[in-house]
Amino acid sequence: MTTRTQIRPAAGGRARWPALLLHERARPDAVRDRPYAWRLAVATVCFGAFMGQLDASIVTLTYGGLRRGFDASPAAVEWVSLAYLLVLIALLVPAGRLSDAFGRKLLYLYGFAVFTAASAVCGLAPSLLVLVLFRGVQAVGAALMQANSVALVTTSAPRGRMRAALGVQAAAQALGLALGPTVGGVLVSTLGWRWVFGVNVPIGVLALVAGHYLLPRTRERRATGGFDRPGLVLLAAATGSGLLALSAASGLPVPGWAVAALFAVAVAAGWGFVTRQHRARTPLLDLALVRERTVRLGLLGALSGYLVLFGPLVLVPVVLTASGVSELAAGLVLTALPAGFAVAATGADRVLPRGLSDRGRCVLGGGVLTAATAALLVVPLTKGPLAVLLAVVGLGLGTFTPANNAMVMAAIPRRSSGTGGGLVNMARGLGTALGVALVTLALHLGERHGAAGAPPGGTVPARWAVAVLVAASAVAAVAAWSGPRGAHARAHPAGTGTAGGAGGSSRVG
Repeated sequence: MTTRTQIRPAAGGRARWPALLLHERARPDAVRDRPYAWRLAVATVCFGAFMGQLDASIVTLTYGGLRRGFDASPAAVEWVSLAYLLVLIALLVPAGRLSDAFGRKLLYLYGFAVFTAASAVCGLAPSLLVLVLFRGVQAVGAALMQANSVALVTTSAPRGRMRAALGVQAAAQALGLALGPTVGGVLVSTLGWRWVFGVNVPIGVLALVAGHYLLPRTRERRATGGFDRPGLVLLAAATGSGLLALSAASGLPVPGWAVAALFAVAVAAGWGFVTRQHRARTPLLDLALVRERTVRLGLLGALSGYLVLFGPLVLVPVVLTASGVSELAAGLVLTALPAGFAVAATGADRVLPRGLSDRGRCVLGGGVLTAATAALLVVPLTKGPLAVLLAVVGLGLGTFTPANNAMVMAAIPRRSSGTGGGLVNMARGLGTALGVALVTLALHLGERHGAAGAPPGGTVPARWAVAVLVAASAVAAVAAWSGPRGAHARAHPAGTGTAGGAGGSSRVG
């Protein structure tokens, strides 16, 4: 069900403040009528994209300071990241569904407010428990932002510019990812770990002001008709148990039977979630969207791509520091990957043929990605070869990701773009978590087979971890090759039904 009506504040009485809280304001006419208004909206969304990935790559640098400051074990400190990921993955799809009903701009701004406030509390946390709890709150805000970011970009950009706009957003993510190790290292070594969270506050305040004036309001809404709480619990149980099981299998002091039990809970909860979505009157996830072949394959590709993007964050520092390379040098080598990603995401349209479809770009990017990760299996894993191949991996991902996202969003009706954006970002989040978890697991299993201490250019643990990246790259390439051909391979900027609604106009409110 779709409606174009806006929720307006009541003239008075008890409904006044609730109505104000749910009122989504239009942009000023002076902004909306500018031909470049869509660029301002995309730039504003890039604040959230930048902050999210900066936070993802910067927090791991606080672990040493947290262990010393709170006299905590590595397993306890790990929950600073784990709590964030678990909440984020569980809430991305529900946040997208709520955004389709109440307004994407509205909940995006609420997400920024929650994220910024929680970041301030994290920076002032008196204990590790408080820090972990408010990392979860921070993830609530991040879910509201990320579930709406793709939808806001695709409904703001004019026809024919959606892929380029998604490329800019992806480049902002890559920039945040690239700057994370450098910014984090400077902040931790000079001001202390608390400023890693405090740096989010001024950026968040600036983004809130910009979003209020520059983001378009939601023109089409989809009534929720209720909320599937059992579905949310099952989704959280499935993702949480699965990630906990992978973490436990990677070396945490947890008995084998507990690991098996966690995997069993993950499978059972996942099956229960799918069953619930078939039977619920108001399902959390519209399975009709996932049944669309383009969407299903696109989400698989998005997950695999982000697994390859984040897996090296674990692998490269381990490999290089084991050979005596400094952490600063390892961070500079690692920067080659997101740098290549940013270059391709923003410059592919200038190099590739204009007639090349989104499917063709995905196949090309997936092929480059697979070739580069496969090369890591045979070349020495030292600074020079790693930097070159990581840059090529980034180029492949930067070509693949915007086209992949454009195909998914073009296959989803405009009224469900918030839900679609939530699905895309949930796939990204799962890929991020699996990239860290599976690479860590591969390194751990390789070390258990007696390869620890071998030269880094030929370590079995490193090669096992690279094999994970090769497999994920191949999955992305196969998913792209299996996607729609012909006219359906290109992102459709406007329309209704399963193929439309991804575009927009700079004159939207």
